Amino acid sequence: MKKSFAALAALAAALSAFSTSALAAGLTPLEQRWIAGMTPVLQHAKTAGMPVDIVVQPQDAPEAAPLALGFKDGRCKFVLSLRGNPEGDATTQRLPAGLEDSALELMAAHELGHCRRYLEGAWFNLPAGFSATPVPEGLSPDLQRAYVSMKSVRREEGYGDLVALGWTAQRHPDQYAALHAWLMQERSRDLLPGSHHDTLAWIKLARDPKALGSAPSMFDAALPVWQSGLNVDED
Repeated sequence: MKKSFAALAALAAALSAFSTSALAAGLTPLEQRWIAGMTPVLQHAKTAGMPVDIVVQPQDAPEAAPLALGFKDGRCKFVLSLRGNPEGDATTQRLPAGLEDSALELMAAHELGHCRRYLEGAWFNLPAGFSATPVPEGLSPDLQRAYVSMKSVRREEGYGDLVALGWTAQRHPDQYAALHAWLMQERSRDLLPGSHHDTLAWIKLARDPKALGSAPSMFDAALPVWQSGLNVDED
């Protein structure tokens, strides 16, 4: 009973603090569960002055990522697509036992890393001193564009994962090893090496939370490790 009340209180706090598109239609228990779990990260974003909204897709979205980030009119949109989406239930079932809330926070912090990059105007951009790997020869123009997009997405996903681990190191240090292992497992599922979500090179660099340093900001903590991974990824 106490746990249920706490979850409802967290959900109420999140919905009172952020714009949520599906309130009129009502939220499903699964949507309530995810939003309640993400609330500490969302509250952190609000305190930091980051323009964040929650968007709950009211229609079935069987092919969508359960959680994604959009950016519109200068605001970051945490988009939940859980209705009619088997992957939403599957992801929930794969959350580490006893660490479900912390794993949902990790997922939300990953998206907040994307938000930070958008707000800085840095999305898909390499930091100063880095240059992109040349496109392989012999590709058609369409495949060249697809290759560049894939590399760019993978870089951003790597940064997002490191921000998520930075959040975990700062907020749940005693759970870091377990959540790092869970993230490794998630990124290894159905892995196509070098593809959009192949972020293992960056995650491995942060196996020890000390790699993320002592910067007070999870974004600042992620940056040097991300750049170390870029040295390998862009060779």
